[in-house]
Amino acid sequence: MVRLEFSRRYSMAHRLLSDPSGKCLTPHGHDELVSVTLRPLQPMDFGGSNMTAAFEHAKGRWHGWIDNAVDHAFQLSLADPLLGYFREHEPDRLPRIMTFDGDPTTEALAIGFLRKLTAFLEADGLFAAEAVRVQETPTNACSLTAADLASIDWSPGAWARRADDSLNDL
Repeated sequence: MVRLEFSRRYSMAHRLLSDPSGKCLTPHGHDELVSVTLRPLQPMDFGGSNMTAAFEHAKGRWHGWIDNAVDHAFQLSLADPLLGYFREHEPDRLPRIMTFDGDPTTEALAIGFLRKLTAFLEADGLFAAEAVRVQETPTNACSLTAADLASIDWSPGAWARRADDSLNDL
């Protein structure tokens, strides 16, 4: 079966609270690359268009979310005291904060991305999300398949299961 694969680069910032002696406790950023693999749910039009759907149709919703919501978002744990600061002093910034139940690691981000991509695709019915790969640095990446996700009973928050532009449940 033919699969579609596409990638998108974005910038982000986060910090990790679980390792207080680590350098990731300090807010910092990365230029990351997310790659996704889609499996068609409809047969290809062999001899005609020779595709299930145009790449633009397959990737449009996902790329729009990455470009308009995820790019330059600040990723925080729901337990991070910085979240309280933003609630009190800069509430207009809350829609640009991606929240996580626990630390916003690359692993957690991959799970959130695959859940969000699945929600986007379910509404369309043409493709299913098969895999997501998040490259945090040139030497570090995390990948996850739909089969892996089926055994994970965790989500960064309800936002990841909604087919909307949300990054949090605030």
